[in-house]
Amino acid sequence: MVESPEQQHPKKAFGWAARDSSGVLSPFKFSRRQTGKNDVRFKVLYCGICHTDLHMIKNEWGNSTYPLIPGHEIVGVVTEVGTKVEKFKVGDHVGVGYMAGSCQSCDSCSTNAANYCPKMIATSGDKYHDGTPTYGGYSDIMVANEHFVVRIPDSLPLDGAAPLLCAGVTAYSPLRYFGLDKPGMHVGVVGVGGLGHVALKFAKAMGLKVTMISTSPKKKEEAIENLGADSFLVSHDEGQMQGAVGTMDGIIDTVSAVHPLLPLVGLLKSNGKLVLLGVPDKPLELPVFPLLMGRKIIAGSIIGGMKETQEMIDFAAKHNITANIEIISIDYVNTAMKRLVKADVKYRFVIDIRNTLHV
Repeated sequence: MVESPEQQHPKKAFGWAARDSSGVLSPFKFSRRQTGKNDVRFKVLYCGICHTDLHMIKNEWGNSTYPLIPGHEIVGVVTEVGTKVEKFKVGDHVGVGYMAGSCQSCDSCSTNAANYCPKMIATSGDKYHDGTPTYGGYSDIMVANEHFVVRIPDSLPLDGAAPLLCAGVTAYSPLRYFGLDKPGMHVGVVGVGGLGHVALKFAKAMGLKVTMISTSPKKKEEAIENLGADSFLVSHDEGQMQGAVGTMDGIIDTVSAVHPLLPLVGLLKSNGKLVLLGVPDKPLELPVFPLLMGRKIIAGSIIGGMKETQEMIDFAAKHNITANIEIISIDYVNTAMKRLVKADVKYRFVIDIRNTLHV
């Protein structure tokens, strides 16, 4: 096998990586490929921290390989483009989310849904087409095929935009795909957290009535007064839940903990849709009879295709939507991971790569 020029002349890079399943991150020198003809190279300015990063560095899903540089909510400024790149130029603000590649030939790829491609390549902790590991955005530079790069409008703050590349499109996609985007519709959002607060913002910008649903009564004031929810339900309060039965067109469920689905299905109108975005570590009990009686749907969704991701970012810029973030330095990242386990953040950590990552 003849090596490509990109493989023959890699460029030095620097980041923070986990070396084993202890999940501890530390400085790491590595190489990025040369800028290929279809590639965009950019200086990383900010990178969001997603709960998936925590799963990956600790090998909680059993598929991690080390060293592993996490990070798939990556934004920065273009420093170089390949000879065949058409959509980007030096100086553009850009971002890369969860996807670094796909087969580009299957049904999913041909319908702008590469996120469901069986050969989808993750931005971090995966293998690229040439067999080299994909290293994520806890690093100083990124190189990506232009097809998997998103343009960030100048009006959108880069730090607050970073989490939208994962959390944002994960919330936006099911609202659009399942038709839960018509003004006046009533949508519930389960979980007032990193994903839930972004789902609320997109739903409100679409003109929806939004009810936040949580196990914690303490989050009511935050949800309504600070985040703009129309109403709030405590999921274990039978009276509150009973009072809302049959009132919602759809529910976006962002919770990854094991929780009962039956009460949520009860909140749906006939033909309502419950869309699961979280990944519980044990199977959930599926209540079939209530689905039959109301022709209700339980579905799942994960991130979004590239066309949809660009649409989401443009929509966010138009409606001034950003994530609520806490900016941290790279040397705080291990502490941030410990806090993330305890959900001790409102609502997403974002690493200031530009000012704190130094060789």
